[in-house]
Amino acid sequence: MGAAMRRIQAGTALSAFGIGFTVPYLYIYVSQVRDLGSSTAGAVLAIFAVAALVVLPFTGRAIDRRGPLPVLVGAAVLSAIGAMSMGLSAGVSTVVLSAALLGAGTAVMQPALATMIVWCSSPSTRTRAFALQFFLQNLALGIGGLVGGQIVDADRPGSFTLLFGIESAMFLVLAGIAASVRLPRTPGVEFAPQAKGGGLRALLRHRAMVQLCVLGFVVFFACYGQFESGLAAYGTEAAGIQPATLGIALAANTAVIVAAQFVVLKVVERRRRSQVIAAVGLIWALAWIIAGYAGLGHGSQAMATAAFVSTYGLFGLGESMLSPTVAPLVADLAPESMVGQYNSAFALVKQLALAIGPAVGGPMGASQHALYIGTFVVFSLGITLLALRLGRRLTPVQDRPALAHGSRIVATHIPEPAAAPQ
Repeated sequence: MGAAMRRIQAGTALSAFGIGFTVPYLYIYVSQVRDLGSSTAGAVLAIFAVAALVVLPFTGRAIDRRGPLPVLVGAAVLSAIGAMSMGLSAGVSTVVLSAALLGAGTAVMQPALATMIVWCSSPSTRTRAFALQFFLQNLALGIGGLVGGQIVDADRPGSFTLLFGIESAMFLVLAGIAASVRLPRTPGVEFAPQAKGGGLRALLRHRAMVQLCVLGFVVFFACYGQFESGLAAYGTEAAGIQPATLGIALAANTAVIVAAQFVVLKVVERRRRSQVIAAVGLIWALAWIIAGYAGLGHGSQAMATAAFVSTYGLFGLGESMLSPTVAPLVADLAPESMVGQYNSAFALVKQLALAIGPAVGGPMGASQHALYIGTFVVFSLGITLLALRLGRRLTPVQDRPALAHGSRIVATHIPEPAAAPQ
């Protein structure tokens, strides 16, 4: 890695460390510590998604016009203000406003960081760069959550203020690191004028990108959108899982990601991306079948618990395969002048899936147990089919980045109006 990439990855890890301090305890903080009730706490969690959906449609164009650095610095400062405000808030209006600032800031940071990684990598090194980012984010989130758990005390509101203060400080550190980054100034990363007819319409004419967005929605809906909603409800209601075991399951998910990321990377980085994503669909289908055994089988409680924890572990294995595959593919599909817009569009799809997933999966996982498992087995197999179909639209280098040479330039793409699958 060059100096710029090292700073970007360090900033990513530090911000994730700060987020890990507060995310597991936000619901408790709003509902119990500030005594604002569960409905307000639920509304605050929803505000995060709503704020992201509001700002992301405008983020990509700002990145492509101004560059990712000023956008990232502004988003980090906004997040720092939101975090500090959240730690000091005691009323409904200030908590909701703080959540909106924090949700908007962290949403904008995602495509800005992704674009910076694109600018500092080549098609052949991008896979490893995004895998490292995902690894550092999960490791830092896990450590932040563990350290935050040693500080937090529901009987001392000041302990939560300290947590949010640490999170705010980490965002300011990210802003400082980003401001010190000097991005490569090569033809592949110079600001390019927006092509006529570009923007959203150009993206929608790019069939490979549209198919990738559909695939991404199914991926995030069928996995990430179920972790803390439908799957948790299913585990407690159908499998008799204790709430403490949910924490163990999430820890198992993170442990698999941290342990397997670079082992998996060596296996997948020279294989076709479409085939890797297709394999993830099969792994997740198996995970859902094992979850079905945990809740619908007739084994002992110990077996059900082991099966449920294994489900989260298999999801982690799939996530470690997706991290070096999907994000760099978004970048490799983008024209030079629209990298920010492509990253923002995919981030918007992710937020939509994360907003809809709990709303659909939560009630179903709590009451319609067999239907819930069957539905998400089908969605997982759908990932496999969509990935194989996407592979027919990718160029050889887009599908297998190991074929790329050392250029940093992302190949210019002219969206096809009505091209047949390759």
